[in-house]
Amino acid sequence: MIFITKSVLALMISFLIAIIISLILIPILKKEKAGQRLNNYLRSAHKEKEGTPTMGGLIFIIASFITVFLLYITGKIEITTNFLIVLFTFLGYSLIGFLDDYLIIKRNNNNGLSENTKMCMQIVIAIIFFYLFMKADNEPLLWIHLLHIKLDIGFLYGIFILFILVATSNAVNLTDGLDGLAGGLSVIVFLAFSIITYAADWLLGYKEISLFCFILAGAILGFLVFNVKPAKIFMGDTGSLALGAVMGAIAILTRHELLLVILMIVFVLETLSVILQRLYYKKTRKRLFPMTPIHHSFEKKGWNERDIVKLFWIIGLVGALVSIIYGVVL
Repeated sequence: MIFITKSVLALMISFLIAIIISLILIPILKKEKAGQRLNNYLRSAHKEKEGTPTMGGLIFIIASFITVFLLYITGKIEITTNFLIVLFTFLGYSLIGFLDDYLIIKRNNNNGLSENTKMCMQIVIAIIFFYLFMKADNEPLLWIHLLHIKLDIGFLYGIFILFILVATSNAVNLTDGLDGLAGGLSVIVFLAFSIITYAADWLLGYKEISLFCFILAGAILGFLVFNVKPAKIFMGDTGSLALGAVMGAIAILTRHELLLVILMIVFVLETLSVILQRLYYKKTRKRLFPMTPIHHSFEKKGWNERDIVKLFWIIGLVGALVSIIYGVVL
């Protein structure tokens, strides 16, 4: 009961801080003309969004770290090695996203960091992640809970970490295409992860990581106040890469990497639609979907943006509920 109360308090603090930061940051970004750049189709379909401030991920990133700091100095949270891994991954990927957004704004086009630069930075993060992971007495085991199998893959686990972080961060990045879509889904995922992580009581720092999920959920909710349609700000790569990487980091630490397929079901479907579209077009020179990521196909079919977001939120919620049942009960 004490932990639940502390979690709700942390959520409310991060929510309020995110609101305050939003009211300060949005006018600054508008003044600096840090607006969103759209491709040709999106420019015609979403012309009212052209110039909307991006880099809004700074809102929930800053709010989350301020909340963690406040809880730390008041003795309500500890910085364990595993929790440090989560914070490091969050900060590292937010930096990658921030640099990407900054270059896009500065160059006034969609050319941010090169793919090679992004990959090099992600490799560095994965190496540090693996080092801290092993230092915390974690074993390089791939758990298949359903079959009660644990596979020791040794140093290959470092490559596995890189794959998970790249996959999850890019999945959220691809999904961030409609007002409130990625943000709302992220709140659902982190609330589910808070329960799943709390159940992993064998993990050093499980309470801190679970609490951080509540903190992130609250901070993202504060951001969503200004991100739901009509959005006054977008999270940009700054936010989407950071959120996806944290999802991957928590899945790795709680040994629920395979559960991501269900928990992040919408993000997975969005990513698969892009992959299938590219493969199908490469082979046939025809499109499998009207447009990808798949949420744009719904727009092409005449769906209202709000209805698409609601549908995807519901699908994400169902995936989260199934994940909680599997990750906690089974």
